[in-house]
Amino acid sequence: MSSVCLTLHALLLCGFLRAQLQLLPGSCNFELGTCGYTSDPEYGSWSMNEEGHLITVDSAFLHDQEQAVLVSPVLDQQDWSCVRLVYQITGRGSLKLHVRPDGDNFDHQLWNANKASDSWLIASVDLPNTTVPYQVLLEGRPEHGSGNSVAIFEIHIVTGYCIECNFEEHHLCGYSNSWNPNVNWYVGGSVAREPESNLLVNHTNNNQRGHYMYVDSVYAKHFQEVAKLTSPMTTVPMAGCLSFYYHRDQERGNIFSVFTKDQLGHFEEIWRPEVYVTTAWTLVGIDIKAPHPLEVKPTFDPSIANCDFENGLCLYYHEKEDSKVWSRVSVKPNAYRIGDHTKGTGCYLLANTRFTSRPGYVGRLHGPFLPGNHKYCLRFYYLLHGFRKVDNALSLYIYDENNVALEKVWSLADTSRAVWTEVEITYMKPMFSKVVFVSICKNFWECGLVAIDDITISLGDCQITAGSLPGQCNFENGVCGYIQDKKEDKADWLRVRGHTPTSYTGPRGDHTTGVGYFMYIEASLMHPGHKARLRTSVLRGSLSPQCLIFYYHMYGSGTGILSVLLHHGSKEHDTLLWRRRGEQSVSWMRAMVDYHCDVRHQIIFEAIRGPSLRSDIAIDDILIKRGPCEDPGDIIPYSGFSEYFNEIEN
Repeated sequence: MSSVCLTLHALLLCGFLRAQLQLLPGSCNFELGTCGYTSDPEYGSWSMNEEGHLITVDSAFLHDQEQAVLVSPVLDQQDWSCVRLVYQITGRGSLKLHVRPDGDNFDHQLWNANKASDSWLIASVDLPNTTVPYQVLLEGRPEHGSGNSVAIFEIHIVTGYCIECNFEEHHLCGYSNSWNPNVNWYVGGSVAREPESNLLVNHTNNNQRGHYMYVDSVYAKHFQEVAKLTSPMTTVPMAGCLSFYYHRDQERGNIFSVFTKDQLGHFEEIWRPEVYVTTAWTLVGIDIKAPHPLEVKPTFDPSIANCDFENGLCLYYHEKEDSKVWSRVSVKPNAYRIGDHTKGTGCYLLANTRFTSRPGYVGRLHGPFLPGNHKYCLRFYYLLHGFRKVDNALSLYIYDENNVALEKVWSLADTSRAVWTEVEITYMKPMFSKVVFVSICKNFWECGLVAIDDITISLGDCQITAGSLPGQCNFENGVCGYIQDKKEDKADWLRVRGHTPTSYTGPRGDHTTGVGYFMYIEASLMHPGHKARLRTSVLRGSLSPQCLIFYYHMYGSGTGILSVLLHHGSKEHDTLLWRRRGEQSVSWMRAMVDYHCDVRHQIIFEAIRGPSLRSDIAIDDILIKRGPCEDPGDIIPYSGFSEYFNEIEN
């Protein structure tokens, strides 16, 4: 995400271009009622203040509930809009803003706050353009105990981006001044103009009744003092031209400039005027080139460099056609050799498959060129087999248009377990450049096999992540609200990282990164036939078809049964959606399941322990999204035979 900062010395006036303020449906100041907002009956209730002006949720009136959810009327605003929220958290608690698209199982969180304050605060949240009707949800969660509450004073929904402002609103659209004892931004303009001021009339209204922001150096006491005006942080992907009017009257040596600032605190200057004095309001237009993909969508798509190798090499190519060190291969599910990372049964690239009889080789795999002056996040997965030494086994370079290596950005540091391991690299070059994967074998006796898969390149810094999608869980930061079923099972699913303790069963690492967390059943803690059931939180239901995607690991000669069930209150028995029985592969396998349910329900992952200790079952990287599934590669809903727990199906 990014914000816009205006920094300067001496005298300057600034007014961002915006049309006259027009409130959209969903706006409310709670003067005469709740404007169609209602409390979700599944949770506690919001209460109107007796004198109006605000709506609140207090821990003293929540009783056994933990939160209250305020739901807007259905909104059908197709253009980009901005929610401005005036709120206050007293004591301990939090406030979250969600969007509930029509027909979705999940609410999408856009913003949250958990810091108490002694005064009203302003939040600005962008709502992207959409053709799907939606509702805005405000979740107040005061902690239990006296004196804890969450209050909302005003909800304004207006057209345009949240960083747009004409400074006519009392809260200044969420813009903030970084306080300096001597030099600051102030609100200028009023009914009567200050007689001592030589400032121009307000541009927006072309009269003396409007407002603008200004800074004056008359109180500056030290050299290089800075006044900084900062916009709200953007919350969703956005692109466009930043325009504003300014008036300047400065001596040479003073600075006025506009920067973007991302979540990591990185600044980038995007504009500086060429003149020190203007005689009238001057219009400026700037194409924002922010360093993160959530701030700007450029005119090119970096995903052209993505490849999972399922349908060829994509835009990647060998350096020499007569020396193809890298080969595209696939491995059928088996108990000895790991398959690809994408789905366990697909394709990946493998080096050193045809050259084991040669004394050595150099294999270079080139990617497509991408424009310069953009920060890129590159992710890929690698896997090693049989290396005695890892020097030069796999390295990554950035090349320029002349095929000259600019920088070696990564190399393999040590031998890893036989598990797909994720690599993340952030890089930026001023010219067109491409990534090149290099594998070098100097001596036949030291060389093993090196594989790569699932290359993705996106704009921005890898340290700034977009966060999990609703319905997505990789178990890296907990269990995502999943619930252990205590009534119908004899054991629990366990959240662990690394390899499982029993030999010849279970994964050696997770599917997400190779070194992260996953959920599994430990067969040594169960008896044959015992089951463990893991439930999702309650899903709202949807008229649209749904797609469940997850990865499972069923390796071991005594592996039992993994089932996916659909549960909802109106049916006595759960509905079977998908099942696997017996040993499937030493690899993580992808499952894709289409289902439909238009009422509140839960998805249940049920694992039954097999006849021996070698019966660990694991799951990872679960995603529930609007269906149907795009590539139902795992279309067989049921497999295996009850009398043969160790059946391997190819």
